[in-house]
Amino acid sequence: MPQITVDYSENLESAFDRRSFALALHPLIAETVDTRLSACKTRFRRVDETVVAGGTPDDAVIHIGIALLPGREPELKAQLSEAVLDLLADHLKAGVEPVLSAEVRDLEPSYLRR
Repeated sequence: MPQITVDYSENLESAFDRRSFALALHPLIAETVDTRLSACKTRFRRVDETVVAGGTPDDAVIHIGIALLPGREPELKAQLSEAVLDLLADHLKAGVEPVLSAEVRDLEPSYLRR
């Protein structure tokens, strides 16, 4: 725990410093939700096609999903979402303006880790 998934549009491949973002994200999450840094895991998934609104060729999206063990208050989850979006902006090349979103949710009771 936390399980972090970052979906990003293919056209952001060279405009999004993913590794640097993850290395900055993990301490932010660990401090905000009071967990161990070593528990943070991030995987990136490139999305081959993205359409936003009217569908221009420059459409781009980054969505960050963070799944935590249950028990955090909704206000803390909202605070973390806001902080993640602020951090994300620092890891995009200048002039790149994708649609950014973040969601913090509880892991299902079936979650296991080995």
